[in-house]
Amino acid sequence: MKKHRKKIKNLRWFLLPLFAVFTFFLTELAARNPVWIEKYYTQGIYPVIATFLSFLSNLFPFSLGDLFYGFLILLPVVLILFGFLKRISWKFALKLGLNILALVYISFYFLWGFNYYRSDLNQRLEISEQKPATENFIRVFENLVEQVNASRTDFESITKAEIDSLVEVSFEKWAPVLKLQYPLGRRRAKEITLSRFFAQAGISGYYGPFFNEVHINRHNLPLEYPFVLAHEKAHQFGITSEAEANFYAWVVCSQSESKHLQYSANLAILRYFLYQGNRLEELPQIIEKLDEGVKADFRKIREHWLELRNEKIDQAASKANDAYLKANKIEKGIQDYTGVVKHVMDFSADSVFMKKQAF
Repeated sequence: MKKHRKKIKNLRWFLLPLFAVFTFFLTELAARNPVWIEKYYTQGIYPVIATFLSFLSNLFPFSLGDLFYGFLILLPVVLILFGFLKRISWKFALKLGLNILALVYISFYFLWGFNYYRSDLNQRLEISEQKPATENFIRVFENLVEQVNASRTDFESITKAEIDSLVEVSFEKWAPVLKLQYPLGRRRAKEITLSRFFAQAGISGYYGPFFNEVHINRHNLPLEYPFVLAHEKAHQFGITSEAEANFYAWVVCSQSESKHLQYSANLAILRYFLYQGNRLEELPQIIEKLDEGVKADFRKIREHWLELRNEKIDQAASKANDAYLKANKIEKGIQDYTGVVKHVMDFSADSVFMKKQAF
């Protein structure tokens, strides 16, 4: 009888690791069936999860996610220390650590991560995919320059709370077109606990899937804040791709009536167009059309983040993020961010989709 109970007790330690393996196979199946994920998880299960977790996390003014990550970092240290002090056996420490890691892996995918395997943006929004053409790129590029110049404004007269409200209003307005289930809970922006460290890594914000939390780095310049906020809020809506989150943030902000939102988004996206078009013969002429104030803002942003940057931390964070994205079937890794250029061009060229704006 005792042997039987001992076997059952030992088997319990294998339940979570086995379920983690099962979850891995589910992700492989999900990657091959994006329509299922879109229908049953993104549009069915995830909204319930997001609504509940965001309600829970909004009860706390601080980041639950940051506390959780701190716990995960300290866990192996504590287990090793207890092992050396013989407070626990090494076997127990190993089993406990393995089970906690398995639980984290399982939780990540069921709480948010399965959204990585949903249908792509063009299919979801029914936007025609345009063939790459230099003339089309230049046309959209020049139009974006005009929008940046026209929307430039100062940020001294607006608060973060007002920006948050304006972003939410625009998300609600554009939800039918962008196929979002609004409100999908609450999106209270929380400050990253170790903002300085994250700034050294060049991280302006991040979304915490375990508690459905939007995190913003306090070192963002005021003119960056609206776009970064909208980008992280897009993740909360189940948008996993960085390129798609950039696109959603750009649409929501650039189509807002607020010049603050427009300028922040247009300026952010223009940086990707400048990067993409760095070999264009026409680039000097396009840059020449930028207002001096816009050029000054670009220099201000660049100098600000270079001053904060720690090269080693930045490189390590980039490699970790690249590996993380590729592990979740984002083949381009951190280069996925630049994919927003394609989405903006498809959006700008699809006349059928553009008609949907009239609502």
